Amino acid sequence: MSPRTRSAVTAAKRPTQQDVARRAGVSRATVSYVLNSRANGRVPISDETRERVLRAIAELGYVPDASAQALRSGSTHTIGLIIPDMNNPHFWQTADGIEQTVRSAGYHLLLSSMDLSPQVGQDILRDLSRRRIDGLILMGTFINRSEAAKNTLSELLTRRLPIVEITDHHPIDYDVDFVASDYHEVTPVLMAHLLSLGHRRIGLIYGVAAADLGLDRLQPYQDSLRAAGLPDDPELVVNCGTTTEAGYQAARQLLALATPPTAILAINDLLAIGAMRAAGDLGLRIPADLSLVSYDDIPAAQYLVPRLTTASKDAFRLGQEAARLLLARLADPSLERQTRAVPTQVIFRESTGPAPRR
Repeated sequence: MSPRTRSAVTAAKRPTQQDVARRAGVSRATVSYVLNSRANGRVPISDETRERVLRAIAELGYVPDASAQALRSGSTHTIGLIIPDMNNPHFWQTADGIEQTVRSAGYHLLLSSMDLSPQVGQDILRDLSRRRIDGLILMGTFINRSEAAKNTLSELLTRRLPIVEITDHHPIDYDVDFVASDYHEVTPVLMAHLLSLGHRRIGLIYGVAAADLGLDRLQPYQDSLRAAGLPDDPELVVNCGTTTEAGYQAARQLLALATPPTAILAINDLLAIGAMRAAGDLGLRIPADLSLVSYDDIPAAQYLVPRLTTASKDAFRLGQEAARLLLARLADPSLERQTRAVPTQVIFRESTGPAPRR
């Protein structure tokens, strides 16, 4: 090997603690103490020595090995998070609340999306079970629909990994901490609002990955119609996918009925955006010709024309509360099961108005 080649190889070599110690003229143990702030007065390290070590670290570009640090400390300072859908801003808001809270406590977030597929969620959970993480936050209900996921979760709990679930009011069948919020109580408020405006034909865009995921909206919708003495008309409920395009096509189907609805309830804002576009393409004005309400209050909801009337779980707060439960569990594993409930609310905006005369 030529001197030039040998020099290039040496330059490419990642510097070690031993290299730092040699440059600073101290022992490797001293470098470790400085890096981890573990002397605590037991090892006399002068300010001058500490400065030499820090200067050597900067000159060499030394970066501590995270894996080695985790093995020594028993902690990776990493939290795993599984969200249901990478495309829905509602889940990003929750992830943001989690990330900001755990970061302020010195933790990093390892984010995965199950893409609304129980199989993908099961695979991600199994993958995370093989990684060194300090805790896990789950969103979605894929656990109860997968035996393999249940088995993996049982293994994690046997290892005493702290786990928090973000759920509706039907948490998974395991003794884990959870934050609960659903739309069951607020859907009658939306329906009462539409009924008070004279709407009697109210359609529902039911775009879910699994039939049970929107029951907190479907059942109160049906109950509200019956309580008002109105028929629960199956043709007014369109089952569809979860994308904005699915919402568009579902709205087109509803508005093509012989007697179309004068109001539409979409089970999330992404579907409502599709419905809004469909109404515009058909020459309908919102809310003069069609009222529209939905759920989640994603950031775009208040910037649409017209602004969208929607229900909110306060997704950011959901994330904050879940992260706080996990941090509390990490600090004290002996705590009793922790639960939190985050209330929902209706945000009335411009997308609803009196039923048109026909």
